[in-house]
Amino acid sequence: MRLAAVAAAASVVAAPGAAQQQAARAPARHYTYVIVHGAWGGGWDWRAIDSMLTRHGHHVVRVTLTGLGERHHLASPTIDLHTHIDDVVNAILWDDLRDVVLVGHSYGGMVITGVVDRIPERIKRVVYLDALLPDSGESVLSIPDTARAKFVQSITRDGYLVPVWVQDTTVVPRDVPQSLRTFTDTLRLVNPAGRKVPAAYILTYEPQVTPDPFQPFADRAAARGWPVYKMVSDHLPERTHRAELVALLERVP
Repeated sequence: MRLAAVAAAASVVAAPGAAQQQAARAPARHYTYVIVHGAWGGGWDWRAIDSMLTRHGHHVVRVTLTGLGERHHLASPTIDLHTHIDDVVNAILWDDLRDVVLVGHSYGGMVITGVVDRIPERIKRVVYLDALLPDSGESVLSIPDTARAKFVQSITRDGYLVPVWVQDTTVVPRDVPQSLRTFTDTLRLVNPAGRKVPAAYILTYEPQVTPDPFQPFADRAAARGWPVYKMVSDHLPERTHRAELVALLERVP
């Protein structure tokens, strides 16, 4: 699908007004994107998206969470959700990043929710990409979803989550096992300022797949009054629908 066709593949839950039309004619703006990958993945999986956004004049930081990707040598069953939140918070603070467009994919939605609660003053907008959208007091496993719970139970090995596709150790880069505690840790949101940061949701969907496992989170976003965009893709648009994803990421801020 060409970039010009993104408007047909993506729809926002809001009627375009004069302000939006004027913005469409405005000169391109450049943003600082901080991208948080999903479970078992790493920043490596977003290299192509990084290159595309960088060519358009944006600054991109790909955070690899502790124990994953090139930081797999730090893997431990003691790593938890809060470790991963610290990873992203520290990347933003130590690089002194401001006005950040914070993007979280899949499990990364848990992480970015915690990051916004910690440092809302550094975040311009949050983008949930086919991601978990938790409320305070929830963990990955406590969010109601029978299929997810059964899947996690089936892949738990000695304190790690080891799906069948991460058991091949002969390929680099690749997905790797992830600490179970990252899925069982409870997220506690305490900063009211975090709830005031503008946010948006991008739902990827395949028409033949029903029900969509991430539709409930898109519904949560819509209920909060956030814009919700949709694009036809599998769950890994960073691999399969890169041009369309980049166009949407640039459109959201």
